Amino acid sequence: MPGAAVIGLQWGDEAKGKIVDILTDRNDIVVRYQGGANAGHTVVFGGENYKLSLIPSGIFRSNVQSVIAGGVVIDPKSLLDEIDSLTARGVNIEKNLIISDRAHLIFPWHKIEDKIMDTANGHEAIGTTMRGIGPCYQDKVSRSLAIRVGDMFKSEFHSRIEYITGIKNRRFEVLSRYLNRGINLSDLDIELDAKRIVDEYSKLAERMRPYICDTTNYLLDAVDADKRILFEGAQGSLLDIDHGTFPFVTSSNSSGGGISSGSGVPPKFISKILGVVKAYSTRVGGGPFPTEQDNEAGELLRNKGNEYGTVTKRPRRCGWFDAAAVRYAARLGGVDSISLMLLDVLSGFDILQICTAYNINGRIFNHFPSHTEDLRLAIPIYETLPGWDEDISEIKNYDQLPSNAKYYIKRISELVGKKVEIVSVGADREKTIFLT
Repeated sequence: MPGAAVIGLQWGDEAKGKIVDILTDRNDIVVRYQGGANAGHTVVFGGENYKLSLIPSGIFRSNVQSVIAGGVVIDPKSLLDEIDSLTARGVNIEKNLIISDRAHLIFPWHKIEDKIMDTANGHEAIGTTMRGIGPCYQDKVSRSLAIRVGDMFKSEFHSRIEYITGIKNRRFEVLSRYLNRGINLSDLDIELDAKRIVDEYSKLAERMRPYICDTTNYLLDAVDADKRILFEGAQGSLLDIDHGTFPFVTSSNSSGGGISSGSGVPPKFISKILGVVKAYSTRVGGGPFPTEQDNEAGELLRNKGNEYGTVTKRPRRCGWFDAAAVRYAARLGGVDSISLMLLDVLSGFDILQICTAYNINGRIFNHFPSHTEDLRLAIPIYETLPGWDEDISEIKNYDQLPSNAKYYIKRISELVGKKVEIVSVGADREKTIFLT
């Protein structure tokens, strides 16, 4: 079976891009299958840092086809800006990238809706990136107001935009009255001009045209031809819309369940799933985070790990490794093994903590709660492990690691119930230790 997948097992930002980049050499095709420009990967290639949002991390290999599949939602301007940025740095995009004509498009009204709803009083802010991802997925599911990439080339595109902008403008008027509780909606530029949008998107469409095709059919043909396909997940499993810490989640299936629905490749063709985790925990935005360390330890993790969003630059919340949460995500995603990232960040800590279970209202829970309010009440039950002082960033093989670092890896494997296959001790692809 030709397919393998890389998915995050925490709240995103697990350094999946590095692993995808390393594994790309073994594959013919790399597929991004869900999410939008709210996700980000940092890839170090040829000694340079590249920050990617929509384009798969396999784009740096001239012999590998990069695919943005139908499950992704696309802001055309963001995509073309990313293409221009890579092209300016000498990365060949023309023959190496294809985009699904089934992918849904993000429009100005989606970003407006994002701002209105996330800043509305009466609920804790979810922490959206304000890039219109959630509202676009909302329109996709409701169907009647959705527009896909291929629709930009249809004769009815202009009339569709006029129809939708009329509805959206009316909706914003109603929201303005209903939500006028400290929100200055006049600052959100809520009047939508259909002609301006059509003109702008028609120009963007022409620039995108060379890349657009039916990627579902392309990938099914690739499966039939026994091509090796690597599926690149965005965000993390604990942000999955159905199985994550709802409502503080993303708007797509970011666990292993989204691979087939987003790409169109049946599950039986995916033979291996690699789960990626940090050696500690981070999350961005609102929502419960049981092992969060809002203290000196958390600040040290943030500074040593450079824990600031690839896309948003927001400081990430940091805490100890949560084995109970990762165990749940690993089972949910059907992962075969784990890649443990940023282990070098833990050098210098006298002690390390791993959450093994939760105390919720006096009861011990070994599993991850299904409801946010239960998780918010969870008191982590920690196992304390000894740290290490040695700098491990130049170590090339497992045997050279400090004994306490090896024990930390072993204990994570035992608690999660999956073997650790890869350990990362630095951003460069050379700073990677393979255990098998």
